[in-house]
Amino acid sequence: MSYLEAIRSALDALRANLLRSVLTMLGIIIGVASVVAMVAVGAGARARVMDQIKSLGSNLVIVISGSVTSGGVRMGSGSRLTLSEDDAVALEREIALVQLAIPTQRGTAQVVAGGLNWSTVVLGTTPSFLEAREWELSAGRNFLPEEATGAGKVALLGETVAINLFPDGGALGSEIRVKNVPLTVIGVLARKGQNMQGQDQDDTILIPLTTSKRRVLGSSQANARAVGAILIKIRDGEDMDLAQQQIKDLLRQRHRLQATQDDDFWMRNLSEVAATRDASSRTLAFLLAAVATVSLLVGGIGIMNIMLVSVTERTREIGLRLAVGARPRDIRAQFLIEATTLATIGGIAGVVLGGLGAHFAATLADWPTLIRPEAVIVAVSFSFAVGVFFGFYPAQRASQLDPIEALRTE
Repeated sequence: MSYLEAIRSALDALRANLLRSVLTMLGIIIGVASVVAMVAVGAGARARVMDQIKSLGSNLVIVISGSVTSGGVRMGSGSRLTLSEDDAVALEREIALVQLAIPTQRGTAQVVAGGLNWSTVVLGTTPSFLEAREWELSAGRNFLPEEATGAGKVALLGETVAINLFPDGGALGSEIRVKNVPLTVIGVLARKGQNMQGQDQDDTILIPLTTSKRRVLGSSQANARAVGAILIKIRDGEDMDLAQQQIKDLLRQRHRLQATQDDDFWMRNLSEVAATRDASSRTLAFLLAAVATVSLLVGGIGIMNIMLVSVTERTREIGLRLAVGARPRDIRAQFLIEATTLATIGGIAGVVLGGLGAHFAATLADWPTLIRPEAVIVAVSFSFAVGVFFGFYPAQRASQLDPIEALRTE
């Protein structure tokens, strides 16, 4: 018997017991659908995390003022301005691993444009901020050096602010008022989306640091050079851990902290936080896929069970085939093809069902899903392998039947 004839015979046998065949495939269908859906959800989660990592910028470390001890009480980050513009200059000048060190001052304010207003984050910074954050402009230009040093009355709007203050467009060149200070919009930032904490990064206004201190947010009376945080960009390919240690050592030296004293600042590696979340989402995806794979094994056991029943029911047919010249390998091929056909058709149906399930989950829960071609190929291939593995024993058992004894079976 040729393999083509074996395939035809196997399909005829499956059609003869269509309902049983469909019920047998259910385990494979559910297993593959679960794998495809879970991997799609996991891949979607990873894609979202990667977008968030990209939106943060690469190789970033943020140093925040605060974390001091006063009267035996440890103060939280930002409770006191312990960093300064001079610290940023020293970090960029004295540490070779540091590409940029940008002092920033952060606050919130009501912004007014015409008859509309919007409460948002106001960030005083330097022109290098956009380079460090890898943040493009969708329109306009960055601060000029003279605007940055001379407290220029200019501002860059995040997309969210621009939409809420100028719903009909025309933000560029318009005047806004922040705490009664008139500022000219010289640029609109490209969309960044949410950060790792779910906060809208586009809900912000950037102004020169000198403008922030002298005109908008004010400066510390104790130290006019004080800032709330320093954003540090490490050079590509450099050791982040080594850079963080050098930053810590230099700041402790500049702040004259003794070995027994705690840091009066707080450091955070944004890329490390993002990578940790990415690893967590990848682990979750693997766990979900592993749980779903159990359904495939259960489906495989169901196939083996049904194929053993089929061998018992068709004992006389097998004996007749062997008696008229069929070889044991022909019988084995026929039953093995039946098992693999059941599993493969179930796998294909499972892929379709899994894709629909992933789409439903994305629509219902507003959760991103991403069906990768390699996941589909692996799922169908695995279902085929399940058919071969669990179908081999029934096929082997059928091929070893004695023709005479098989023909005597009632």
